[in-house]
Amino acid sequence: MRIITVSRQFGSGGRELGKRLADRLGWDYYDKEIIDTLAQDQGLDPDYVRRVLGNHGWQNVQLTFRNSFDRVVLDPGMRTQLLVKEREILLEIAEAGNDCIIVGRDADVILQDYHPFRIYVCADLDARLRRCMGHEQKKPRAQRLTEKEILRNIRRIDKNRIRTREVITGKHHGDASAFDLTVNTAGWEIKRLTEAVGDFALRWFEG
Repeated sequence: MRIITVSRQFGSGGRELGKRLADRLGWDYYDKEIIDTLAQDQGLDPDYVRRVLGNHGWQNVQLTFRNSFDRVVLDPGMRTQLLVKEREILLEIAEAGNDCIIVGRDADVILQDYHPFRIYVCADLDARLRRCMGHEQKKPRAQRLTEKEILRNIRRIDKNRIRTREVITGKHHGDASAFDLTVNTAGWEIKRLTEAVGDFALRWFEG
């Protein structure tokens, strides 16, 4: 069994790299699927779970519980409970024994006993902003975020990921010593970059 974990800065293209890598290698892929499984197990709405684990907008949000809606003020312990359940799901994925790629969720730490190949994907702020703006252009005009709103999201999500990483590992989210390969996607097409990263990863497992 081989596991590749992809940690990333928001807007760096880490999710796209992970998906393309899974397609190229023919491995199982886990990203939003983890949230969906967690939500189903707990009888919660996936968007609600995503907000809680992202630690933003979670104190008073729409909650779907077994097809009913309600307004709630969350017990801070809910986030801890979901993180514990999320860890259990990650361990179940690893124990299944299939080659796989997992994006986010601090899987590189949670699954460290399985010796995953740990990738960290980053880019400078301008490159991340351009990538996010490109995604926004694909949306209907009325749903697009402004550049100011995107920048606010980048900074907020980065802050939340750093905080979660420090709680779980005691290390900074971007600590290079915690990864086997750091990839700066600025100036690269992810499609082209995937081939090089895939070859490197396979060589790493052979070694």
